[in-house]
Amino acid sequence: MAKKKSDGRETAPAFDLNDPQLFINRELSWLQFNARVLEEALDERHPLLERVKFLAIYANNLDEFFMIRVSGLLRQLRSTGVEAPPDGMSPGDQLAAIRRELRSQLTRHMECWRYDVQPKLKQHGIHVLSYGELKGKQRKLLRRYFERFILPILTPLAVDPGHPFPHISNLSINLAVVVRDPFKGERYARLKLPDEVLPRLLAIPAEEEVEQHYELMGLTATGASTMFVWLEEIVAANLDLLFPEMEVVAAYPFRVTRDADIEVEEDQAGDLLAAITQSVAQRRFGSVVRLEIGETMPAKIRDWLAANLGLQPFQVDVIEGALGLKDLMSLSRVERAELKDAPFIPWTPPQLSQPGRMFEAIRKQDFLLYHPYDSFTPVVDFLRQAAADPDVLAIKQTLYRTGNNSPVVDALLSACRNGKQVAVLVELKARGDEENNIDWAEELEEAGVHVVYGLIGFKTHAKVCLVVRREGNTIQRYVHLGTGNYNAVTSRIYTDLGFFTTDADFGADVTEFFNSLTGYSRQTGYRKLVVAPSRLRDEVLRRIEREIARHAGQGDGYLAFKMNALVDKACIQALYRASQAGVKVDLQVRGICCLRPGLPGISENITVTSVVGRFLEHARLYYFYNGGEEELFLGSADLMPRNLDRRVETLFPIENAVLRARLREHVLKIHLQDNVQARQLQADGSYVRLAPKEGEPEMDSQQWMLEHRGLLSSQD
Repeated sequence: MAKKKSDGRETAPAFDLNDPQLFINRELSWLQFNARVLEEALDERHPLLERVKFLAIYANNLDEFFMIRVSGLLRQLRSTGVEAPPDGMSPGDQLAAIRRELRSQLTRHMECWRYDVQPKLKQHGIHVLSYGELKGKQRKLLRRYFERFILPILTPLAVDPGHPFPHISNLSINLAVVVRDPFKGERYARLKLPDEVLPRLLAIPAEEEVEQHYELMGLTATGASTMFVWLEEIVAANLDLLFPEMEVVAAYPFRVTRDADIEVEEDQAGDLLAAITQSVAQRRFGSVVRLEIGETMPAKIRDWLAANLGLQPFQVDVIEGALGLKDLMSLSRVERAELKDAPFIPWTPPQLSQPGRMFEAIRKQDFLLYHPYDSFTPVVDFLRQAAADPDVLAIKQTLYRTGNNSPVVDALLSACRNGKQVAVLVELKARGDEENNIDWAEELEEAGVHVVYGLIGFKTHAKVCLVVRREGNTIQRYVHLGTGNYNAVTSRIYTDLGFFTTDADFGADVTEFFNSLTGYSRQTGYRKLVVAPSRLRDEVLRRIEREIARHAGQGDGYLAFKMNALVDKACIQALYRASQAGVKVDLQVRGICCLRPGLPGISENITVTSVVGRFLEHARLYYFYNGGEEELFLGSADLMPRNLDRRVETLFPIENAVLRARLREHVLKIHLQDNVQARQLQADGSYVRLAPKEGEPEMDSQQWMLEHRGLLSSQD
């Protein structure tokens, strides 16, 4: 209840900002994000094969959620003394809530595929067929294919008193096969599909084209093939060849998800590379967290599998259709341009596209690039020119996720061969990319690159590159800082910002930053960089409090943040205090958001939106109005405890007034005005898709950016 001051005015009511009801659960918020991905698959405004992509992305996201987040909750369930999250939910409560939410999502996901997208694909001549829909010649062709290419690599494993229940690989598609032995009666066997070496969706010719494919060389899910069959259906239909003299009673598909969260006691690991390599190898033996089964599987088989896998009933999901729909992504290779998003050519600033002139261009001015609207090629060319330039003395770089066939790594290897001093921090613990990064680390070390693996106990997530060049009698430092990975593939589908500069303070900061990563240094303060885990949270909180104080005197407080996730309790509470003070706060949080906007007396001045669309929103921008003395930071960090406490992260200010204004007007403002792809977070944790109000023009922020490529880096 509001109290009165001595002058009779009412004061704002007091609220306990530790109240669990003020926070949305992290896991449930993530499920809401994945639901927004599913909505894109349901959205008929997208081209049909793009909707297929969203179905696959939803399924792949969910696999990762179970491997990391649900597995963690199950470990907490078996532990004691687990610290409750800010929302106060116990591990058991969270698991129950996850299951309730997923029940409807999984139904919508499968119905979207089976009753909407798949029939529409058929209308456009792209057929994903069941085995029963195949015609005679097609079946004969597939039987020959089975005999020649599938049968030799299958390994049926009997399960009986003499044959223990086998190990089931993570995310593999399996068949629980029931056979009847004429002498011993009914028996069970497990059969793993060879989908690591054969396509899960096998492309087949039409009935009238079968004779042209007698040699079976055209059965690959690429090119213009328009008929596909699930591999497990081909195997199930030909099991008589695998179990001769047996009656094949039935075959039921199933799939398991295992705990894939790697934990390494780094301070006890004499060789971090060897420890991570061993942990990756052991990950396939992680405990099972989920069993997916086909709808036709009888309860007897389901219970037999669950018992052998050590699962409770709540860990079993019945799927009404094909398992593992992440494999629908292979359909994106079908050559049907009219069913895909229109291609575009990213903008490249002319100054950065002149051969051999990149250092000259960056020396003259700073550059901002907004990928994928702006090309990632200048980043690769920056490293290639540095590798070849005889005046370049050294290159230092962080690598988090680089991908396969990385042109960035190739440039670093070339630099080393050309006699440059090259130092690379490879983050071996980048989740999901451990094996890639181990391979790159070994290759770089073999070439003579100085490779380090970061600080004990922390992941290095910062995106930083330094080139040291001799110019006359001086040494010039060229710096690239970014919000995204040095990955040429994801740069085409993730929205990220990159910044080139020769500013002396940035150069000195980045030099000292690398020294702290590769040597012994306890440095926490820098001239311009804001670095986690030492000071990033404190610096963000200090600026929020400054905005509160400014608003108390001038009434013009404003904050605008764009990020991937908002989880950190202290940051959320600071934003609540800002709202209570009257500061207007605009947040665009693509994924997890644990803040509840619109709560009377607490967060009614806070608006939270999320944009999910063609590109994955990945850039982080933090804008503080500061009474017109604006500050705008870009960087690698979201406002999450893991980023602020357990990772090496960087934020960096954009001090050039022209570039800062462009970021404010052409990135932040445009995305905050989105009323086509944006959803607005409600106080109850749900999201409502925005639509233009009467008389208001449509604003699709990603489409706007496509139509205005080059705005950040042009000189107009």
